[in-house]
Amino acid sequence: MADIDETDSAAALLPNDPDLERLREAAAECTACPLYKNATQTVFGEGPERALIMLVGEQPGDAEDLAGHPFVGPAGKLLDRCMTAAGIDRRRAYVTNAVKHFKWVPRGTRRIHSKPGSMEIAACFPWLEAEIAAVKPRLVVALGATAAQALFGKAFRVTRERGKLIPSRWAPHAMATVHPSSLLRAPDEETRERETALFIEDLKKAAAVLRSS
Repeated sequence: MADIDETDSAAALLPNDPDLERLREAAAECTACPLYKNATQTVFGEGPERALIMLVGEQPGDAEDLAGHPFVGPAGKLLDRCMTAAGIDRRRAYVTNAVKHFKWVPRGTRRIHSKPGSMEIAACFPWLEAEIAAVKPRLVVALGATAAQALFGKAFRVTRERGKLIPSRWAPHAMATVHPSSLLRAPDEETRERETALFIEDLKKAAAVLRSS
């Protein structure tokens, strides 16, 4: 992992020569950081074992924590629509998160997303690294700053490198863009539509890479 100290707690749970199903089963028992205590369950990645593209977000949200599946909440539904618009079939993509447990703070009866810290990202990183090794994607796309910095280093800035192909040890091709949840937080409809169009353009670049590789 670039520029973040790794913990061996999760790594100790990794099965030898793991496939995705064995990884998923092992990750369900992970206690490498305290986040598991307040989460409903581990939310592991999903998709074909030999998916050409892997999209990596930050962490599961409330809907994902309850369902046990990644990107099924509002941001996930928006991602689905944008992927379709860009010509990427979600069913043929592998989607996951840098952190596998939902980190939240209470606000009345609601559970509000709380950004994971570097120690939590580091604790969970062996799972992401193992997922990439198992899937062997042609293209890894980091969605948002947390995933991008976990994969490409703390100095990486999505605002500066967004939509560009960047060198990476994770796959033959790699790039970063915003997280779809940022589109939902846009201050008005005009901004949301503009930012969504830019996000789709980033995904179209990813689709073009897949067609040419």
